[in-house]
Amino acid sequence: MTVSPEVRRTVSVLAYPGMSVFETGIVTEVFGLPRPELDRPWYDLTVCAEQPGPVPLLGGASLETPFGLDTFAAADTVIVPGVPDVTVDPSPDLVAALRLAHRRGARLMSICSGAFALAGAGLLDGRRATTHWRYADELRRRHPAVRVDADVLYVDLGDVLTSAGSAAGLDLCVHVVRQDHGSTVANAVARRLVTAPHRDGGQAQFIEAPVSPVAHDDDGVARSMDWALGHLAQPITVETLAARARMSSRSYLRHFARATGSSPIRWLIVQRVRASLAPLETSDWPVERIASLVGFDSPVTFRYHFGRIMRTSPAAYRRTFRTTPM
Repeated sequence: MTVSPEVRRTVSVLAYPGMSVFETGIVTEVFGLPRPELDRPWYDLTVCAEQPGPVPLLGGASLETPFGLDTFAAADTVIVPGVPDVTVDPSPDLVAALRLAHRRGARLMSICSGAFALAGAGLLDGRRATTHWRYADELRRRHPAVRVDADVLYVDLGDVLTSAGSAAGLDLCVHVVRQDHGSTVANAVARRLVTAPHRDGGQAQFIEAPVSPVAHDDDGVARSMDWALGHLAQPITVETLAARARMSSRSYLRHFARATGSSPIRWLIVQRVRASLAPLETSDWPVERIASLVGFDSPVTFRYHFGRIMRTSPAAYRRTFRTTPM
């Protein structure tokens, strides 16, 4: 791993009214906590606010800082850990501070909904970015020029870095330490935090996506989909589904695409992967058995489609979400 020749020492993080302290706590823990055991100069962290003074937090507490947006924009690494409301544009003063920091060559980072501030400043236009999966559609709607990728834990564009939900902010912060100081130091920080130096997969594995019944019981396509959900272990072809819908295969493909925006086979693969999640979480069945139960013809095929859709492996998913002891 190549270590940055000039580590960006100063880090600023924005505090805002109504915030949860978790995201700011992540930044403080990684960049603000002294680490004499590493025997190297560490970061110099400053907590800032749009208006210096007390900042009310969730739970009735408050955080007080004398540092405002001038200090915030002057750091080498500038972090927005969230925004008070994703439906409201960032203030003109915050936009100006972010743009100034970017022009200066600062490294800008966001955690969770903080991507809305970067997008509001125009710093993500035409570029790939992520945010918490629950805010992804809103980010696309409010900022259509942003290429929103809701499947990843973080996106590193060099000058601008965005992360998904709160815990993904920890992944991003450790990633930045790895960039600045190398893998050995990043691994040491991760051990201190009792977290993985690098997590497999993306947000897809954390989105609640149960296998759900299909609406409109009187619709032929819906009936065929509902039947398929109850018979995933069986071999299912387009012809099988078309027959259930009482259509020709050609007509069925057209109606299915219009109803779902997908093809029957793609939809079926997604449902089979989703159906595999519960046994992975709650049983000790081997992957081969689970693959067969949800209708994949081989464990290799199952692993391939699982990795493509969930951005992790069945084994890694099971380690993360296991609800009963092995």
